[in-house]
Amino acid sequence: MKLFRRVRSWIGSLAIAYVLSLLIGIFFLQPYRVDGHSMDPTLRDNQRLFVSKLSHTFSYMPEYGDIVIIDSRISRDRSFMDDVMENPLIQLLTRDEDRIYFVKRVVGKPGDVLEINGGELYRNGEKLDEPYIKETMNAYSQGKWEIPAGHVFVMGDNRNHSDDSRSIGAVPLNHVLGKKL
Repeated sequence: MKLFRRVRSWIGSLAIAYVLSLLIGIFFLQPYRVDGHSMDPTLRDNQRLFVSKLSHTFSYMPEYGDIVIIDSRISRDRSFMDDVMENPLIQLLTRDEDRIYFVKRVVGKPGDVLEINGGELYRNGEKLDEPYIKETMNAYSQGKWEIPAGHVFVMGDNRNHSDDSRSIGAVPLNHVLGKKL
């Protein structure tokens, strides 16, 4: 009888800890792992980082230069269940290995016009000073994008080796999952 109460107490404590860690991971703070070299030299492959989920929870617009985690599946709507299933405690059980979460830097916000010309990035006609990028973009890289309302434009710091908004398009704000701390 005494052993049963002790086991029940431990199970109750573990259940409360599990639920609290789920809530913290969904709404406040979550660990991520960098997968690839698209953010070299700022972040390294397999580097662990913590992300504040407050911007996602309260739909804050990130600032220029913020490093964010995005859900690259921009053609589909996100739901609360996506936030739940992204939690590391849930992913331990599901073993989801898809590369859908990207770590990128915000370079454009709603209303901005971004242009790549001659390997240089311009925002609203002004060349950006980007000391964090690994190397100058290939000179043949060109494009022009107008960022719609409720979206951001993100790029990797290793511009010549990055899948980012140049290929997937502007990212809806609800697909910005958090900001690197």
